[in-house]
Amino acid sequence: MTKTTNTGSRNRQRVGVVENLRPLIVDVAVPLGSYYFFRGAFGMSTFAALAWSSVVPAVRTVWSVARERRVNGLAALILAVNVVGLALSFVAGDPRLMLAKDGAVSSTVGIGILVSVALGRPMMTAGLKPFLVKGDTAREAAWERLAAGSAVRSAEFLRKERVFSLIWGVVLVVECVVRVVGAYTIPVDTMVWLSSLLLVVAITLGMVVCGAAAAEPMACLITDEAQRREAGQERERQLVGAA
Repeated sequence: MTKTTNTGSRNRQRVGVVENLRPLIVDVAVPLGSYYFFRGAFGMSTFAALAWSSVVPAVRTVWSVARERRVNGLAALILAVNVVGLALSFVAGDPRLMLAKDGAVSSTVGIGILVSVALGRPMMTAGLKPFLVKGDTAREAAWERLAAGSAVRSAEFLRKERVFSLIWGVVLVVECVVRVVGAYTIPVDTMVWLSSLLLVVAITLGMVVCGAAAAEPMACLITDEAQRREAGQERERQLVGAA
């Protein structure tokens, strides 16, 4: 009986992980993966690859508006990034401008994230949740209570949730500014390899700062809420047993 229960629990956790990761897979991984696939496997131009990789986020955005009466944030953001890329793919001739235009992607993503924070719907939450709940039903339920404002420490949780997206938005916008400044002040040969390094540094910095300032505290809040609910349920069972 115990073996069957444990197996069922593991299956539910796996399903939970898949469900939580689905937005990232559909809205981010598929468009980005298809772009590089079209470029590498079929030798498509940047314009063609961007156009074809925009199909999924475009369909997701239209579908969410038509069916759910709301805009799918991740899908809309990826679509916007692709549109910017399509527009900038016409820019050619100036090597410094070519280097600077790569920062448009970072700035579009960063500004989109900052706008989502201002609107009270932090966009980076979808990417953070799977790593904090880990497919565990108790932790996922704790997340939902905290996010809904019904838990004791909901205000603190929601504040950290906004901080997480805010940091990522600022990091990406700053990375864009540094890239543009470097494109016009640093020798082109140096900036070619430095531009890739800047993105790696920005992502690493974002992960470290966000982890300390938001992700780790949120994980602790989820654990505390899950334990609080479990303790409350245990007290109820004891009272029922005593009655």
